[in-house]
Amino acid sequence: MNRYLTFDIGGTMIKYGLVDEKGVIIDFHLMDSEAHLGAAHMIHRIEKVVETYLAGQRLAGIGVSTAGVVDNKAGTIIYANDNIPNYTDMNIKQLMEERFKIPCEVENDVACAGLSEKYYGAAKDKHISICLTIGTGIGCCILIDDLVFHGSNHYAGEVGYMKMDNCQFENLASTRALIRNVVREKDIKDINGEKIFELARSGDKICQTAIDQMCDYLAQGISNICYVINPDAVILGGGITAQGKYLYDILNKKIDEYLIESIRKNTELLFAKNGNQAGMLGAFCNFCIQQGIPCGSS
Repeated sequence: MNRYLTFDIGGTMIKYGLVDEKGVIIDFHLMDSEAHLGAAHMIHRIEKVVETYLAGQRLAGIGVSTAGVVDNKAGTIIYANDNIPNYTDMNIKQLMEERFKIPCEVENDVACAGLSEKYYGAAKDKHISICLTIGTGIGCCILIDDLVFHGSNHYAGEVGYMKMDNCQFENLASTRALIRNVVREKDIKDINGEKIFELARSGDKICQTAIDQMCDYLAQGISNICYVINPDAVILGGGITAQGKYLYDILNKKIDEYLIESIRKNTELLFAKNGNQAGMLGAFCNFCIQQGIPCGSS
């Protein structure tokens, strides 16, 4: 059975491991990305991992999910922020294929999260869906049939930049925005999203109000996207999925307020299923798509 080595590259951590040809993750590891030391250093660390795996077995390919705007055909990082210095213009596909003589495919991390949900998760039976990842920012993947819609130059889905109330969407509806608002109201510093939800469940009015405000902005943004895309489903991923039970009814009611009935009744709100392994699994899906081979159990 063929095995594929997949990576999920973030600014802080790199997840990696083996995926078999049925899309089953059979090996999973974490390491510090050390991204602050620069892209070349980070890629060198990844190459060392590939060398270790190749010393003990044959790999059918390498799949990479990564932060940044990606040209998924060329395997090039079109744009990356300062979290990974000198990452912009790096061609990971070329570097890996020249070094190891095995195929490599590269895709944006949010797109990979969306692909994992399309082939192995909440979007499996959907024709058109959008996958939003809610964390320190807000990312979006648009899925049409079995493929990611990238736009004319790979920037489709950059919804975090949408303007709402003279502010960017991700500065109003992300976990970072939630924490900022609670810190301001409570005049404290040591708090995170998980603690905010814990306090809200115990009756803390400030945390409940802050979550409600975040959900209101999130529902507005989701509704605006739905008016343009008209998806079958909106799938929420990222760290927010752990709070799905708390958020589900709140968000549904608010989306009801902002979407006209003829669209709302055909738009399902779902939470992502693949969690921490979404990037690796999506990297495998992208590899299969680009190489023209069946994507596991799809």
